[in-house]
Amino acid sequence: MKINVKFFASLREALGLDGASVELPAGCVADVWCAATGQAQLPARLLCALNHDYVAADATVHDGDEVAFFPPVTGG
Repeated sequence: MKINVKFFASLREALGLDGASVELPAGCVADVWCAATGQAQLPARLLCALNHDYVAADATVHDGDEVAFFPPVTGG
């Protein structure tokens, strides 16, 4: 299945990517992160969205889904 991936804010800058397209046989949001970035695991506290809805890292993805990753939000 093909998944479209988007990276936002400081993640985009750190990875040098604004998006990617990955092929997975099956999986979850965390698997999409690993496939798109080449990292072994999803970093703690990242925000994940699946088709514009915030989800947990273990949310199942399907063919044609869009997964977006955001750094933790801070403010003050």
